Amino acid sequence: MSNQSQRSEGVAEKLGGKIKKSIGRVVGNDRMEAEGRAKEIKGTVREETAKSAERGKGKVEEIAGAVKNRIGRVIDNEQMAVEGRVKELKGEARQKANK
Repeated sequence: MSNQSQRSEGVAEKLGGKIKKSIGRVVGNDRMEAEGRAKEIKGTVREETAKSAERGKGKVEEIAGAVKNRIGRVIDNEQMAVEGRVKELKGEARQKANK
């Protein structure tokens, strides 16, 4: 399952947990409320794990792009430098999107 799918599943699980927790609180069912809270926490962990993995991929992408950019500038290859910069920016954007 992709990180985006894991993230989406985590969000859905977290929402389901919040709903169950709220229903448990409204009807006075402590067990249902606790189960909902546990499900909410599990969803949050799942979502944060997926986001963390994406930030890691973004960092690798950023570093690889920076290296390519610098090598392109050193050897005076403008296309290589630009491609590296684009990859570097893409990595930065991936990290920011998964904060």
